[in-house]
Amino acid sequence: MKVGVIGAGTMGSGIAEAFAGGLAYEVVLGDVTLDLAQRGLDRIAAGQDKLVAKGKRTRLQADHLLGNIAVGGLEDVVEADLVVEAVLERMDVKQELFAKLDEQCAEKTILATNTSSLSVTELAKGLRHPLVGMHFFNPAPVMKLVEVVSGADTPKEALDAVCGIAADLGKTPVVVADSAGFVVNRILIPMINEAVEVLASGTASAEDVDTAMKLGANHPIGPLALGDLIGLDVCLAIMEVLQSETGDPKYRPHPMLRRYVRAGWLGRKSGRGFFAYE
Repeated sequence: MKVGVIGAGTMGSGIAEAFAGGLAYEVVLGDVTLDLAQRGLDRIAAGQDKLVAKGKRTRLQADHLLGNIAVGGLEDVVEADLVVEAVLERMDVKQELFAKLDEQCAEKTILATNTSSLSVTELAKGLRHPLVGMHFFNPAPVMKLVEVVSGADTPKEALDAVCGIAADLGKTPVVVADSAGFVVNRILIPMINEAVEVLASGTASAEDVDTAMKLGANHPIGPLALGDLIGLDVCLAIMEVLQSETGDPKYRPHPMLRRYVRAGWLGRKSGRGFFAYE
């Protein structure tokens, strides 16, 4: 099965890696330029080298996975059975990409979006191809959940096909109706936003906020460190969608979160967020 992944950042690269680890998938990883796509593939290769060095994967397994991924552009995914979009979390950017894919892709192609909060129904407006939400979680090769989101016009056949593909990757698909934030982010991101409020109010340090939640709520990672892992820009974007879609003031992004994003302190990917990273 041929799969296209458009967007070679952290999530797109991880999704490509998740597909390439299976026996049945030939993956094309694309971005706005071949250089950016190659950087994504290089990121995957570096990760595989680390796994081999730790003895968690053989060199043969790593080479097999990397051999299943090629870099390319839109013209290289037009005959794919499935194209997964993992670009910037903005409605206009995604709609522009899907309009191009809808025009160029073969009739058999199922389009999927990895959006973490945007309306699948709105993204699908005007498209001839079926569109399904296929929301992976970071890190995509490791995390077991895939939220499979049904828009208003998503055919059941496309929904079932994506659920089957997710299960084939060793993931657990959960079918979700189209709604702001779906399931996980509707619950999780407001919790991170509230942790920012606790920090900003001086109630506790970032380290103590996270320690309290790990030991008091049995969370494997504290909410502020998790925000850094997700990306504070992504957290802000999701909060803005939740507030816009629901009109509920409880989803107002905390001003400290906005300030960090404006400063470029996005978390792990920028080297600084609520914590510092090498």
